[in-house]
Amino acid sequence: MADASAATVHRLAPADRALPPRQGLRTLQLRVLSSLVLAPIAIGAVWFGWPWLPLLTAAAATIMTWEWDRLCWTERSGTVALAAMEPRILSLQPSGLVLVAVVLAAVLAAAMAATGIGIGLSVAGAAVVFIIAGRERHAFPIWLASGALWIALPCVLLLWLAQRDGSGPATLLWLLASVWATDIGAYVFGSQLGGPRLAPVWSPRKTWAGLLGGIFCAALVGWATARLLGESAVLPLVMLSAGLAIIGQFGDLAESAAKRRFGVKDSSDLIPGHGGLLDRLDGLLTVVPAVALITAVRGGSMLYWA
Repeated sequence: MADASAATVHRLAPADRALPPRQGLRTLQLRVLSSLVLAPIAIGAVWFGWPWLPLLTAAAATIMTWEWDRLCWTERSGTVALAAMEPRILSLQPSGLVLVAVVLAAVLAAAMAATGIGIGLSVAGAAVVFIIAGRERHAFPIWLASGALWIALPCVLLLWLAQRDGSGPATLLWLLASVWATDIGAYVFGSQLGGPRLAPVWSPRKTWAGLLGGIFCAALVGWATARLLGESAVLPLVMLSAGLAIIGQFGDLAESAAKRRFGVKDSSDLIPGHGGLLDRLDGLLTVVPAVALITAVRGGSMLYWA
C-alpha cells in the first residue's frame, strides 16, 4: 500500500446534503451521455450473441473485479478515505490476481456452456482467495473473497440465460430494460420528489420516492414487453418487472453499504456521472440470479405466461 501522502482523499458527503440543482442537472446529463454510449454496446452484444456477449461479459467482469479489489484495499480514517489510486495492477498482491483469474475462469466455463463448472469455480475460488488474503494479512479477507461470488456468479448465470432455447436474447433484453428503467425512475423520482430516506445508514441519498419511481418504470417495461411479444397475459410480466426493481434496489443498497464500510463514494471514476462499472451494474448483479432461479424452477422463459 502507498502511504497517505501518495493517496487521493475522497470525502463522503453528509447524509442530509442534497446536490445543488446545477450539479444535479450536470450529473443527469453525464448519466444520459454515458448511457447512450454503453447501452448500444450491451444491446448489440446480446443481439449478436457469441462471441460478443461472452467477450463483453469477461471485460465487464474484469473491470468490476479490479474495482472491488481496489475498494477492499482502501483504508479508512473517520469520514475520510485514503485510497491509493496511483496506477497499478490491482493491489499487486496474489489475492487480487487470483480473484481476477477465478472470475475469468468462471466466465470462460459459462461461455463454453459449462454452467455447473462456472458456479463451482466461483465458490471454490472464493475460498482460495480468502485463504491467500489471510496469509497476506489482508485487513478484510472475507470482503475480498466475497467478490468472487458477487461478480462471477451473476456473470455465469447471465451467460446461462443467454443460451436458453430461443428466448435467451429476448429475456436478457427485457432484463436489461427493467434494470435501466429502475435506475432512471429511481434517480428522476428521487431527485425531484425527495422525501423520507430509504436506508440512510447504507445510502443516504436514496428515498422511498425513488424506490416507488423505479418500480413504476420497471412495471411499464413489463407492460411494453408483453405487448411487443403479443402476450395476452400482461399482468405476470408487469408484476415480475416490478419485483425485479425491488431486487435491484437491494443490490444497489448492498454495494452502497460496502462503499460506506470502506469510506468511498464510488468504486472508481471510470464512467462519467455514474462512478465505476460496479456502481452502474450493482442492481444487475442481484437481478440476474433472481431471474435465473425463477427460470430454472419454472423450466421455461419468464416472458411467456399465456
